Amino acid sequence: MQHEITRPIPLLDAQGNLTEPGWARRLLPAYDRSAVRGGRTRRKEWDYYLVMGEGFALALTIADNSYMGLDSISLLDFREGWQVTKSPMRALPMGRTGLPETSERGNTVSVGRGYGLLFQNDGETRTLTAHMDAFRAGAALDARVALTQAPEESIVICTPFAKPGHFYYNQKINCMRASGTVALGKRVYRFDPSNSFGTLDWGRGVWTYHNTWYWGSASGLAGGVPFGFNIGYGFGDTSAASENALFYNGRLHKLAQAAFHIPDRGGKPDYLAPWSVTSDDGRFAMDFLPVLDRAARTGALVIQSDQHQVFGAFTGRAVLDDGTVLEVRDLMGFAERVENRW
Repeated sequence: MQHEITRPIPLLDAQGNLTEPGWARRLLPAYDRSAVRGGRTRRKEWDYYLVMGEGFALALTIADNSYMGLDSISLLDFREGWQVTKSPMRALPMGRTGLPETSERGNTVSVGRGYGLLFQNDGETRTLTAHMDAFRAGAALDARVALTQAPEESIVICTPFAKPGHFYYNQKINCMRASGTVALGKRVYRFDPSNSFGTLDWGRGVWTYHNTWYWGSASGLAGGVPFGFNIGYGFGDTSAASENALFYNGRLHKLAQAAFHIPDRGGKPDYLAPWSVTSDDGRFAMDFLPVLDRAARTGALVIQSDQHQVFGAFTGRAVLDDGTVLEVRDLMGFAERVENRW
């Protein structure tokens, strides 16, 4: 039985531990950076936006991971089969990036040599602005995107780690309507709000050093109604709650535990072969046909990361809380496996 948090509470106690592990439909636990006790260099905060249009996607990140800041811009063209990701790092931001303590409103900016990112949120509209010189083949990238009509419910998780003072507080907002443009030199990609959707991954926490996580997400339409899902596992103690949920017409439908079934070839994952994703309560069963692997492997002294964010089409069935079965066909999204030593 998963524990639902149903009232406003402080996220952390005096020792920096979660007051109430579990999940919520909105940002009820209050994050207070001054209450964090798990070690200044272990605190990790990020805002990650993924905006998917017809045949392309834009991903933007501003992260403050204490000893290392990370700003990232990705543009993916599914029709032509390419992606470019540029991720400049910043040394020792130690919280000075100023990421908001709530996802409900607030602005974040990060500027470096030849690039800039600005996330503005007035409580109604999230406006994402990005620029980077010489992004692809010498062409600059400029993006301005507005996300509106955020659903009433999202998935919020309060996940403890075994180590005292370590936790992960996260909100995923799916199915926000997207409008705007991405210009790559003279080429312009346009987000049409009739078929373009944005997702926010809002994370705050104190992490242990070595983790592997699995995460998948998609937003679109099912029978003309906004539909999406969030699935994930692999980090912390999820006995109180998983992060797995369906979103249909603005409402959350909670799932149990999920599993990614990644094919194996020669003892290694074959990320571009067809996968499947299932939940143990029988309410989520999807085949996943990959299109593009946004892979990145980095290493610097004790920091190592092996990331495979695989984009593709989901086809299968999802069952709402009232037993309604939704048949899903060719819904674009992603499924990823990420291993970090950070």
